[in-house]
Amino acid sequence: MKITFLGTGTSQGVPIIGCSCAVCSSTHSKDKRLRSSIMVETETTCIVIDTGPDFRQQMLRENVSKVDAVVFTHAHKDHLAGLDDIRAFNYILQKPMELFATEATQNTIRREFDYIFSNSSYPGVPQVNLNTIDKNKVFTIGDITLQPIEVMHYKMPVLGFRINQFTYITDANFISEQEFEKLTGTEILVLNALRREEHISHFTLEQAIQIAKKVGAKRTFFTHISHQLGLHDTVAEELPEGIFLSYDQLSLNL
Repeated sequence: MKITFLGTGTSQGVPIIGCSCAVCSSTHSKDKRLRSSIMVETETTCIVIDTGPDFRQQMLRENVSKVDAVVFTHAHKDHLAGLDDIRAFNYILQKPMELFATEATQNTIRREFDYIFSNSSYPGVPQVNLNTIDKNKVFTIGDITLQPIEVMHYKMPVLGFRINQFTYITDANFISEQEFEKLTGTEILVLNALRREEHISHFTLEQAIQIAKKVGAKRTFFTHISHQLGLHDTVAEELPEGIFLSYDQLSLNL
């Protein structure tokens, strides 16, 4: 199984429009972050977790010609806004795209992409099949089995996902003990670490480090990173053994 980090940035990406800080001005490729998303591939199945505003760019950059399904963590724009571009895969594969989301996220999809579900069947409209995720039940797409993990993004429930010994959690600032038990035995953990200062809905760098130590994965990669965290190479040198900053186009083979 191969994991590709399509994007590792926060909601505005990095660099941020109009910002001239050291991170936003950096020419280092690892300081340039599209909105957070990953792609999971096996020999027979390819899924993407979240279609942010940069989805089209990410698919073109990775030369992707097949996606079997999209799985959504939640309905914020930086994780949803690129959904319209699944049309390309409708054309290539000649079938609707399978979307997996909670009922709450589906409600937002229906509202913000209402034309997809219109009875007029306008030519070129994305074709989708909605599949409901039950946070308490595992589900399978092809040969990929996902276990939902509910975390809190301030007052908003967000789903992380465990796939075998790999766990992906973004947009979180709280994990209950009950949900934390689902992380037991994780060998590779991906976790959001927005910045150093406190934030109302995201883990800080120090909070993320403490959670990573509690999980005890062999390797932990931080994602959903803002320009406020600092330069990639500088922050990377500060991290404990076994903990790393992710970056766009990083790939892991499990």
